[in-house]
Amino acid sequence: MPVARKLIRVLIVDDSASVRQTLAEVLASDPEIEVLGIASDPFIAAARIRDEIPDVITLDVEMPRMDGITFLRKLMAQHPIPVVMCSSLVESGSTTLMQALEAGAVDIILKPKSGIGAHLAEARDHICSVVKGAAQARVGRRRDHAPATALGPEKKLTADAMLPPAASGAMARTTESIICMGASTGGTESLREVLEALPSDVPGIVIVQHMPEKFTASFARRLDTLCAMDVKEAADGDVVLRGRVLIAPGNLHTMIERSGARYYVSVKEGPLVARHGRNESRRRVHHSAG
Repeated sequence: MPVARKLIRVLIVDDSASVRQTLAEVLASDPEIEVLGIASDPFIAAARIRDEIPDVITLDVEMPRMDGITFLRKLMAQHPIPVVMCSSLVESGSTTLMQALEAGAVDIILKPKSGIGAHLAEARDHICSVVKGAAQARVGRRRDHAPATALGPEKKLTADAMLPPAASGAMARTTESIICMGASTGGTESLREVLEALPSDVPGIVIVQHMPEKFTASFARRLDTLCAMDVKEAADGDVVLRGRVLIAPGNLHTMIERSGARYYVSVKEGPLVARHGRNESRRRVHHSAG
């Protein structure tokens, strides 16, 4: 007999009763998702988690008794669980957004400042997709129960799905070195500490950070104000230069390619690689002859 698919259990934490109700209805309408419970503030959520651990938490920012960012930091330090921030304060470029991502938030659902209930209902497919993606994220130490989205064997594409055949005359080495870094959920603060400590003439750096689509540009701009190097979101054709840091944009493949002794990035859409899909940068870096 076929094995029953395990549902993704979600805990909704929001001080608005209408938002809790609408989110619960939206998520419950998906056959792969189960609403484990609702909570109006972090203290109620913490008590609920002691009874049963959800696979994903949706978390508001402005709440009574404790704000969502503080709760997120405490949660990641004590019992890491994938968290999706659901707030009107996490728009692209906001300080709250960067605090949430640095604290370990997996993804973002941006609520409008008005008409929230109608907006959430209309965004059903997007919200359910974000929650399903969050359920696959590995945050902190491994939890003791199996991932909620373990659906059995699935063919995974490798980075070769995005790469052209290698040319036979490729140079074995170039005179310039490059540095590649990759970080998953919660890695933003570690990346900041590393980059702030580096000098302005460090070899070119290309970084892939697990971050929602459209937010990597804000992350790059913030790092640019803190670091001695120039930091920007990578664009197709950008040259990897000494003293420059390129942040791979979310929801696109970023590959390093070589033309002679020059390295540059190729940024493009393509098939999923190792299940890395919507709202996640593709973590495949490659160099080939040009």
